[in-house]
Amino acid sequence: MPFNTSQTGWRARIERRLTGAREFVDDTDPEALAVVTASMGALLTAFIGFLLASPWTAVPFGAFLLVTGYGWARHQALVARAISLAMTTVTLLTLGLIVVFIFAESIPAFRYETASVFGVSVPGAGMFTQARWDAVSDPVRYSLLPMIHGTVMVTTIATLVAAPLGVAAALFIAEIAPPRVRELVKPGIEILAGIPSIVYGFIGFTVINPWASGAFDLNGGSTYLFVGMVVGLMALPTVVSVAEDALTSVPDVMKDGSLALGATDWQSMTSITLPAAFSGVSAAVLLGVGRAIGETMAATVMLAGVPRISDPLVNVFYGYETLTSLIARGYGSANGVHESALFAAGVVLFVTVLCLSIGSQYIEARMRRRLGGAE
Repeated sequence: MPFNTSQTGWRARIERRLTGAREFVDDTDPEALAVVTASMGALLTAFIGFLLASPWTAVPFGAFLLVTGYGWARHQALVARAISLAMTTVTLLTLGLIVVFIFAESIPAFRYETASVFGVSVPGAGMFTQARWDAVSDPVRYSLLPMIHGTVMVTTIATLVAAPLGVAAALFIAEIAPPRVRELVKPGIEILAGIPSIVYGFIGFTVINPWASGAFDLNGGSTYLFVGMVVGLMALPTVVSVAEDALTSVPDVMKDGSLALGATDWQSMTSITLPAAFSGVSAAVLLGVGRAIGETMAATVMLAGVPRISDPLVNVFYGYETLTSLIARGYGSANGVHESALFAAGVVLFVTVLCLSIGSQYIEARMRRRLGGAE
């Protein structure tokens, strides 16, 4: 019975969609429909030609530009809607194809590293059950554990830097700073996001690594500690921006009520503003963590580039390799299963950052419902 009800509901929705489409066609100028159809058909043909690397791709794309230009002059509103829909669809298709390509290219490496888990052969299990990465010497193995360990170390340190500093800076901008100071401080922090990551890495390599080598008697000065600190500074703008938006979205009536009951400004911030915006602040930290996980150039320049797990595991005064630096170092010379293993590292990064992004969006949506009064 529930299945029949659900099936009936789907049929009703489809019928409503079809009815709406027929009404739209009946109410629209035939010339406008013809222009939009020709424009979208030319764009689709050009997109397929691009995917197939056809030398004739420019022909349908040129036709798309000509027809769209004519339609824009005669039927601007309808053509604008069609172009917006087409660009959104192309963007989603492109992202989907990228994801499919990454996963497809990683399949040979997962097959190569098939291992037995409780008597069952699991593709890719060998990447996570042993710690050897060597693409040259026998036995050739492609374990991602050393790089996952390095990524976790750098990300943890970066989070310990970016989270408290970012939340404190966001609280200062949103609740404490006078308007004139806010107008100076916020753009100054956001400028950090515009500095290329290679610049951070170059400063770390030429300034921090030599200093660490002498101060801590390290061979080369490559340490997870200072790489994490540099990456944490790079993640600061993300944390500050999102956390500040969350703090400013707290209704003033909540803070005014706290002050009216005799609470100080500090008590209102710590007891009302921060708890009310906790979901958004948590989302800011998660986005900062995602930024730290995906950082490539700073880690590539500052780390030693050796796929090894530090001993002991929590030793932050040596730095070897992360997933992103592994891909950056090896992709130019890799081929065959080695290249596929780099794509497998990309799959691990993609899934990790995707989970963090979904988590942050869920937390932000929960905050909006909470502050908006929705259940």
